[in-house]
This record gives sequence, structure tokens and C-alpha cells, in this order.
Amino acid sequence: MSSIESLNKKIASCKKCPRLAVYIRDVAKNKVRRFRDEKYYGKPLSGFGDVNARLLIVGLAPAAHGGNRTGRMFTGDSSGDWVAKVMHKHGFASIPTSQSRDDGLVLHNAYITAALRCAPPQNKPTKEEMGQCFGFLEQEKKILKNVKIVLCLGKIAYDAACKLYQIKPEKFGHNKLFRYENTMILTSYHPSKQNTQTGRLSWAQWSAVFAKAKRLAV
Repeated sequence: MSSIESLNKKIASCKKCPRLAVYIRDVAKNKVRRFRDEKYYGKPLSGFGDVNARLLIVGLAPAAHGGNRTGRMFTGDSSGDWVAKVMHKHGFASIPTSQSRDDGLVLHNAYITAALRCAPPQNKPTKEEMGQCFGFLEQEKKILKNVKIVLCLGKIAYDAACKLYQIKPEKFGHNKLFRYENTMILTSYHPSKQNTQTGRLSWAQWSAVFAKAKRLAV
């Protein structure tokens, strides 16, 4: 068994945070009307992608009816649609959609993970929950030895990346690039509905971030 497979098994069986464990289980049991006939995954999510990737993408957490339902990050919701479409456009993904774990999506030179592995109520994890989950991110960093640039989707992801690389956070903003000795950190607004449907994050702005990431991940 490879180190990434071993880590992913640990993540899937994690129950360190009682509030989150109960929440994702309840969401998976009660569902929502539009997905009432589907079986939810309802467990903590591991990252996925190319283990030799130079680009590491860090999100906040799985969505309650997206990743928590499908069993893969950024899959089965509007945020996942934006991620898959832009990654395909810039050569990081084999297809422009992300609907299920068996949809054939393959990532090239990119790996997707998150600061938190369980969907939190109201998308608001506690500091304690973030701390409990941080060890998984540290283990991924050790396994993903070729990472050159880290793309952070949202401020929480950025703060987690700064902690991971032991650097002092600077002022967060969209499409900002921070260069350090051994890595680069690129920041973006998260492609949540709150940002994409309000115009805070346009498609042009979103695509520009990945164009920059592509230039740097060589």
C-alpha cells in the first residue's frame, strides 16, 4: 500500500471532531430532496490528484451536499463545476466537469486538498477542528514532494498554507502571489456561490489565477 493510500484510509476513518462527525452523518442520512435517491458518502474526505504534482490546490472544506455526498472534493456542486472547468481549460484536468468519483476525471500536475476534511455546519469550522485536521495536511505535504506552488482558495485555506510552510500570513486578496524560499503561494477568492453569483469573482478573474498557476508550475 502506498503512503497516500495509507493516509487516505486514516482520513476516511477519522472521528476526532465529534460535532463534525455527527453533522456529516446526519446530512448523509437526512439528505436533501434533490438527492434523496442517492447514497451519500458521509465520511471525511482525502485529497485527490497527481501525487507528482507541482501545483497544490487547497480549499476550505467539503460541501455538505457536494463532496460529502459524492466522496470527492469539489465534486457535485457549483464550486466543483468552476474548478473542473477552469482546470480543464488550462490543462490540469482531463474533463471539464466533476460530478462523481467514477466520472473519469484525472488531474495532471495538480493535487486538490482542503484545510478541513469534513463539511462544517454553516461552513464555519472552529479553531479546534482546524487544529485537529492540520496533521493530515502536514502528512500530504511530506508525500507530495514536487509541489512548487500552492493555490489557496479563500482566506482560511491561505492561513492553513502559511501555517503549513511556517510563514507569516500577509494581507489576503485575490490573485496575489507570495514568493518564499522553497515555494510560492497564490491566493484566490473561493468559487462559492456567494462569490460567483454576486460578481465578486468573475470567470475572467478566476481563469487568470489558473493561467498564472500554469506558468509557475513548470
